[in-house]
Amino acid sequence: MRLHELSPAPGSRRAPKRVGRGIGSGLGKTAGRGHKGQKARSGGAKGPAFEGGQTPLQRRLPKRGFNNKWRREWAIVSLERLNVFPDGTEVTPALLREKGMVKNLRDGLKVLGTGSLTRKLVVKAHAFSATARAKIEAAGGKAEVI
Repeated sequence: MRLHELSPAPGSRRAPKRVGRGIGSGLGKTAGRGHKGQKARSGGAKGPAFEGGQTPLQRRLPKRGFNNKWRREWAIVSLERLNVFPDGTEVTPALLREKGMVKNLRDGLKVLGTGSLTRKLVVKAHAFSATARAKIEAAGGKAEVI
């Protein structure tokens, strides 16, 4: 089969309605738009937010807040959840994702110091809280920033 031999399945395509092509076509003269009025004119369709001239909702509501486009969305994991790994394991973001401990890594992985760590682990992440770093090193492990 070649590119020029491809064609759509029979019945899957329909020719567009030809309007404004004479009185005998049934869609001549006003081309199915009726007589006069806003919808009969070109550019007469208003957008989905148009409320008939009433001030639209998006203009009635006050503007609030600020969206920082440089904000970093960390995928977070608590220290106590790392106790499932045996001693000496190198814990990486890929390993945590494989185990289902983090869903998506977004802008990186951050380890938080919630709970206690009883294993000696080498933890590699994009960021650590100060307490997490201290608890990993206290347990005899290593906290490495990727």
